[in-house]
Amino acid sequence: MASASIDNNASDGQLRIMVLNGPNLNLLGSREPEIYGAQTLADIETAVADLASTLDVTVDFRQSNTEGELVSWIQEAGADCQGLIINGAAYTHTSIAIYDALLAFELPAIEVHLSNIFKRESFRHHSYVSAAVDGVICGLGAKGYLLALESLVHLIRAE
Repeated sequence: MASASIDNNASDGQLRIMVLNGPNLNLLGSREPEIYGAQTLADIETAVADLASTLDVTVDFRQSNTEGELVSWIQEAGADCQGLIINGAAYTHTSIAIYDALLAFELPAIEVHLSNIFKRESFRHHSYVSAAVDGVICGLGAKGYLLALESLVHLIRAE
């Protein structure tokens, strides 16, 4: 299920960033708060929207539990956006389809994770996503999304 998109009323020339969230992130706030924190995905979406307004960018924030939908959205971002932030959640460690879609996405992209995947189970230490993006932010909780947005905007505007 996709969350509602934020469309900060983009005007021509305004940077458009897509933020994609993978499976189970819709459960943030109640799912293992000792690992993922107490903030909900809606809380994170609001914080990202607030920062996007100050950076003069438009953010399209989405969540899906379905791998194919995430792949389709990556393709859409490649056609409609100047950058991508992705928290692939569990698909980070399993999805070659998302990896392939990201390789086709030739614009700046940053991977974000709420937890430090390298301090967790060994199967989480490998990320297919990391090999296809420009940067990775993990282990900083919801703040990682804000750092990813600031960093992505910097990368895009520096080009």
